[in-house]
Amino acid sequence: QVQLVESGGGLVQAGGSLRLSCAASGLTFSVRAMAWFRQAPRKEREFVAAIGRIASTTNYADSVKGRFTISRDNAKNVVYLQMNSLKPEDTAVYYCATRSGPIATNAESYFESWGQGTQVTVSS
Repeated sequence: QVQLVESGGGLVQAGGSLRLSCAASGLTFSVRAMAWFRQAPRKEREFVAAIGRIASTTNYADSVKGRFTISRDNAKNVVYLQMNSLKPEDTAVYYCATRSGPIATNAESYFESWGQGTQVTVSS
């Protein structure tokens, strides 16, 4: 059974940084694409970043390009999201997701397994 466990969320001031981690188990991690999505209060869940089976293949939402970096460690079965220059509008619950294919798509419907989420709050 696929299990994804996020960690690293918290409260940070605007301009600060956080690194989220997602530990995966119950799957062949190295062949799967991984992604981060987020959901702010009273908003729909939205794509943040994805990384393909090949770590050099990444995909970012326009709102986070240049500030967030997604990476993966296949030896540890972990995917990371380094978030810099955080803004209050980045406040959301951040979810890790995986799909059985290798491509770093931004389409939520392609991701079949999800974590429970970790809260990120950015104060102004």
